Amino acid sequence: MSANENITVIGVGKLGICYCLMLEKAGYNVLGVEKFEERIELINKKLLKTKEPLVDDYLNSSQNFNCTNSIEEGIEKSENIFILVATPSLPNGRYDHSQIDSIVSELESIGKQKKTKNLVIVSTVMPGYCETLKSKLSDLNYTINYNPEFIAQGSVIHDQTNPDMILIGEANKKVGDKLEEIHSKVCHNNPKINRMDPLSAEITKLSLNCFLTTKISFANMIGDLAISAGADQKSILSAIGSDSRIGGKYLRYGYGYGGPCFPRDNRALSIYANDMGIDAMISKATDGINQNHLIYQVQKFMESHSKEETVVMEGVSYKPGSSIIEESQQLAFALRLVEGGYKVKIIDQIEVINQVKSLYGEKFIYQVLQ
Repeated sequence: MSANENITVIGVGKLGICYCLMLEKAGYNVLGVEKFEERIELINKKLLKTKEPLVDDYLNSSQNFNCTNSIEEGIEKSENIFILVATPSLPNGRYDHSQIDSIVSELESIGKQKKTKNLVIVSTVMPGYCETLKSKLSDLNYTINYNPEFIAQGSVIHDQTNPDMILIGEANKKVGDKLEEIHSKVCHNNPKINRMDPLSAEITKLSLNCFLTTKISFANMIGDLAISAGADQKSILSAIGSDSRIGGKYLRYGYGYGGPCFPRDNRALSIYANDMGIDAMISKATDGINQNHLIYQVQKFMESHSKEETVVMEGVSYKPGSSIIEESQQLAFALRLVEGGYKVKIIDQIEVINQVKSLYGEKFIYQVLQ
């Protein structure tokens, strides 16, 4: 490797690979730690293929990025270790930290470090989780920091390098300075840097996404009201958004929110608030409006469309350009129509159609998007 500074990234999945390549492009030596041997081989041979923009090009041109299955090697290589593993939602709405816990167990078995190592959690976690890790690892010479991303699949590297803001939950000023330095090298723009303690950052991560879900539900609620009253929902929302105190982003009428982040962050914040003795009424109302809006959309459609016609749905992923159907309101809309006796034809990319088929079989008519 060159004389550039080393960084270790544990978890080289869909988001982790983007994170590694973004850091390598900024001039760092990056060692990725990944448990799947086949993926490691594809990465090291530069044969990994993905539809995520820029990833293939960045990987092919990379010179200082390698992948291993050894956490111990990753810890030895760098003082700064970023963790990007999955934290899916549990049935109770909390995040499943088991993959991070597994990494921590390995760190405990490796033992105390001679030099301080900075663990930086990038994965979404329940507020208070970093404090739990701190109590486990502080005697082993680790600091625990929280530095989540605000990105969307389909534009991950762009979002990573052009963020509106950076959120740093720092264990101490020295680590915060280092994280700010790393982001200054990565970013192509000049985002606002928000530095605070890890707990405050954990709450901020959820709260920011929850404000966006609230804004989406508000826009759809007003849109439903306007349509029912015979008013122009587009003009109304445009006017509201023109006020600088509100802004027009996410203030448009359409399908409700879905996907892998917004719904679960909204639920998780409500759960954590309840743990703290706070009734997060806005978060609960936001979820309720999101579901009511779906019911309203289906009812309005059925009022004006005969069951004799075939309904064509062009795209049922949670947002255009994505292959993710998790909590997709578009797919839920299509399913409600089928259950209501309509024939529904889904036109989408093969990845989406295969997912829908595996869940719903031949309930729909399918056409692969060319």
